This record gives sequence, structure tokens and C-alpha cells, in this order.
Amino acid sequence: MTTLTDLNPRIIAQSQSGYFYFYMALACMAVAFLGFAPTYWLPLAKRSFSASPIVHFHGLLFFAWSLYFVFQSWLAASGKVARHRTIGMIGVSLATAMTIIGFLVAVNAMKRSAAAGLTNEGIAFAIVPLSGILFFAVVFATAIAAVREPETHKRLMLLASISLLDAAVARWFLTFLAPPGPLGPPPVPVTIPPAIVAYLLLVAAMVFDWRTRGRPHPVYVYGGIALIAIKFLNWPISVTPLWHSFAGGILAMAQ
Repeated sequence: MTTLTDLNPRIIAQSQSGYFYFYMALACMAVAFLGFAPTYWLPLAKRSFSASPIVHFHGLLFFAWSLYFVFQSWLAASGKVARHRTIGMIGVSLATAMTIIGFLVAVNAMKRSAAAGLTNEGIAFAIVPLSGILFFAVVFATAIAAVREPETHKRLMLLASISLLDAAVARWFLTFLAPPGPLGPPPVPVTIPPAIVAYLLLVAAMVFDWRTRGRPHPVYVYGGIALIAIKFLNWPISVTPLWHSFAGGILAMAQ
């Protein structure tokens, strides 16, 4: 009886930890859906949204990731680890497609800006989606490499998913806070506040770690620092001649 009594708190803690990541995945999905509701889902339902097929494919892929992440988190929390690993290759395929399509959508946005006479603005803003999808791809690849280390793997997957949410939160900022003005890419600095709001989910994960293991996992510490640093560095880098030469070269090849 003493052994069973000693083990029960550990079993309960492990169960709570597993379902915490499931709830975090649900939160990520909710933010993704609600964030894009006013500018994509609702206009799409009203048949008032017009965009190129690649934009729709981009939306489908990225929301499919949210659903996949929720399902995988539920499998892991439910103890169905074998099934979780079996369908892991779906995640690899999905993340690869997201990286490619994310890059193409960013290039497509630069082309639209150039067609509207806003070439420099489009090139400057391109650093936001390009750095974002690169961060996601690197963190996801690291998570796959750490698949035999569950504590590291699940935190990397959560970090990768949270890193995608700044665009969803930004849609609410643009819908309800942006002043009326000409259409075009927004200034890079305005992407920082929505990102900070989205990254509060990472703070919640760190607090959970603090309460359950006494300190935040290194994934959250170093990954969070990198995520925030990239977001703040986007602004000064986006106006440098080096970035305009690099992104401008991509735009020239795409036209």
C-alpha cells in the first residue's frame, strides 16, 4: 500500500502534464481559428473573400497543422504513443508543405506589393513571414531529431506551434485597431505587439514547468529568447541594403 500511495502522485502528475499539452494545443487551434475569423473564415463563408489559390492552400495547410497538433497531443496524453508515432510522418509531410507554401505565399505578397507600386515596402515586410516560417521549420526539425526525448520533443512541438500564431493575433489588431489608410504591407514594427500577445502562451507553458519541475525547460528559455529576438530584429534588418538585395533578388527571380 505504501508503494501504491507513493506512486499515485507521480501518476497523477504525469497525467496532468500530458493533458496540459493537449489543452495548449487546443488553445493554439482556438487562437488560429479566431484570429483569422474576421479576415478569412467569415468573408469566406459569405463568399466575399477573393484570393489566389495558393493563399487558400496556405490557409488550409496551416489550419490542418492546428488540427493535427491537437490530435497528436491527445494521442500522447491518452497513452496511445504507438499510434502517435505511427502518424508522425504525416506531421513531417505537413510541416514540409507548410514551409514551402509559406515561402511561396511570402514571395506572392512581394509580387502583389510590387504591382501596386510598393516594392520597397513589400520587400521590407517579407522578412516577417520568411523569418517566421524559417523559425518554425528549424524548431520542427529539431523536434523530430529529439523524438526519443519526449520531454524535449513535446516542448519543441509546442514552441513551433506558438511561433505561428502571431499572424492570427495580428489580424485582430489590423481589424479593430489599424487606422484606415491605403492598402499595402504594414510597417514591420506593428508586427511586434501581436507577437508578444501570442507568445503569452509560451509564458503559460513556462509557468507550468516552474510549478511541476521547479524551473522552465531549456527549450522554452533558449527557444523563447530566440523567438523574441527574431521578432525584434526583423525591424532593423528589414531596412538594411543587405536584406533588400537578398529579398529583392528572390522577387526578381519570381517575376
